[in-house]
Amino acid sequence: MYIEAKSTGLTGPARIGRVTFSKSGATLYYGTKAFRSLKGTGFKSNYYEVETGDHYWISGPRRDGKDALYATNVQPAIDDDVRGEYWSKVRGTHAQPAARS
Repeated sequence: MYIEAKSTGLTGPARIGRVTFSKSGATLYYGTKAFRSLKGTGFKSNYYEVETGDHYWISGPRRDGKDALYATNVQPAIDDDVRGEYWSKVRGTHAQPAARS
């Protein structure tokens, strides 16, 4: 999934990473963070972090790489455990740029 922090403005730090869902699907987990849907009430965001209340834009990664809600030149960091899968299955290429953290 594409995960972009929105607490500091319209664009924020972003990454591509693997998420899991709760049994009911109401909660999304990434690393140590838990997110719940804003159910359409967020301003340019669709999830909030349960612990802090910070807003995020979370969506499936796009084949063309234009994942951000607003155009940006900043590329998202890609977690090592999904890097190969992201480039081959999502982007449809075997070429992988150098790792970014």
